Amino acid sequence: MPLKVRPDCMTGPHDRTTALADLGAGGAPVIAARRKHRRGQDWLGPELGIAPRTVGRILRRRAVPYLRDCDPMTGAVIKSSKATTRRYERQRPGELVHVDVKKLGRIPDGGGWRAHGRSEQVRRRGIGYDYVHSMVDDHSRLAYSEIHADEKGPTCAGFIARAAQYFQSQGISRIERVITDNHLSYRRSAHVAAVIDQLHAKHLFIKPHCPWQNGKVERYNRTLQSEWSYRRVFASNADRARALAPWVEFYNTQRRHSALDGVPPISRLQPTS
Repeated sequence: MPLKVRPDCMTGPHDRTTALADLGAGGAPVIAARRKHRRGQDWLGPELGIAPRTVGRILRRRAVPYLRDCDPMTGAVIKSSKATTRRYERQRPGELVHVDVKKLGRIPDGGGWRAHGRSEQVRRRGIGYDYVHSMVDDHSRLAYSEIHADEKGPTCAGFIARAAQYFQSQGISRIERVITDNHLSYRRSAHVAAVIDQLHAKHLFIKPHCPWQNGKVERYNRTLQSEWSYRRVFASNADRARALAPWVEFYNTQRRHSALDGVPPISRLQPTS
């Protein structure tokens, strides 16, 4: 049942203190919801019926670790990745898109180690990897993802072409710049170069060993892992693959995005279909 906080409790410092007191037990309901759902303040706030910033203050006061520092399945604290201190956002959709590939171990039929634990028998059941190709628009955070068996040049090129078509259907008529890492499939592939040329876009590369410069898609990859690939235990690789497209649709059209003031990416666009 949603927590009830008076609307006039959110206007000033004294009122914010009152709002925190109304939660009782030092914000115990907020802490319990965080542990159960493993979500951030922008999701927890509306679910609990209180302001997201109030949720954030409670989490900080109780020294609850950031989600980026936690295992998405267990909530245990793990080492976080480096992030840039220079934050930016392009002024219009399509001005810059970020492209990257996330490598994920395939799931054996019947489930992998997340279903059965890290036994020796389970570890020997490895069946290779899936490569999740993703594109994220810098301004709107609109995303598109596909699963492939590799990250070779022709595969990357085909993905970029289809991602551009999807972006166009969502109101991004032109892609001006594409930024990627320095993988050979991007830097030396004639197929990738041809597709980007057909888009009349400029290909940018991050500095070597600086993945945070491709931060929008790197952050999306972490969300992809925590909310799609690791959110629940899948019985097979096919089950996980089928769950990708619905999740991306949810991400673009319904999921509240903290960098967009709590609205989904589609709110910054005018889809054409």
